[in-house]
Amino acid sequence: MGRSQETYNKKEVRNKKEKKKKEKAAKRQARRENDTKSGFDDMIAYVDENGMITSTPPEQVKTEIKLEDIEVSVPRGQFVEEDPVRKGVVSFYNESKGFGFIKDMQTKQDVFVHGSNLLEDIKEGNLVTYEVEKGQRGPTAVRVKISK
Repeated sequence: MGRSQETYNKKEVRNKKEKKKKEKAAKRQARRENDTKSGFDDMIAYVDENGMITSTPPEQVKTEIKLEDIEVSVPRGQFVEEDPVRKGVVSFYNESKGFGFIKDMQTKQDVFVHGSNLLEDIKEGNLVTYEVEKGQRGPTAVRVKISK
């Protein structure tokens, strides 16, 4: 029994599938015949010292490095200890919420200040001294007091 009830459309679909299979098999056979043992070696590319891609490996030039020239840590004499006490101007302070910001005099960076870190009451525009510590979301001013 079989294909007596196939419609024209079903026959066309079946014929197209068979044609694709034959074409695929023919391509596979052609690749096998024309294969010139191209493999991984043909796919390797090298980058020279100028950033250009080439097919030849670059010359390996070794340079001598003296052990004394290698610096593992911060060189001595170049590290400057900063004064932990900073000065700034209160740019914003909300007494009801208990937080604000101080604009640093040197770095011109805003530093967050919380009411619990105040030694004296402050207002906007006051010149204050403070110390910076790392907070949850960035630098935080602690031990804040009005500068005289």
